[in-house]
Amino acid sequence: MRFEKLGIAVLSDDTAASSRFYTEHFGFTQIVDLGWYVSLHHPEHPAYILDFVQRGHESMPQSFRTQDTAGLCLAFLVTDAAAEEAALRAKGVRITEPLRDEPWGQRRFNVESPEGILIEVLQTIEPDPDRVAANES
Repeated sequence: MRFEKLGIAVLSDDTAASSRFYTEHFGFTQIVDLGWYVSLHHPEHPAYILDFVQRGHESMPQSFRTQDTAGLCLAFLVTDAAAEEAALRAKGVRITEPLRDEPWGQRRFNVESPEGILIEVLQTIEPDPDRVAANES
């Protein structure tokens, strides 16, 4: 399959709050706002679209439209996770998992969006050499 863009649509109880969260803290731009539907794009990644649909709206299949948002994690790879965590803290965003270095080569932290999405902000760092040696095949 060949496609031009990749989008994710997430059910939200408050599409305006979801839009504000991603535009204020992650640099997205709101392209469409119909009240019950909001579409966000990121200026650095035009092929990726993040949409929010009012939970319960008839545009979604009936069996899906009232489901909770669960089991979804968005990951944003950055050049300086520590600086991003400090900036989000300064804006009052609740950090759900603080900055930590992982032995497999990631520095990361987590926040949670208004609709319950886990957001992982991470950067690539050098992995622990002992871990690499222990996991070579």
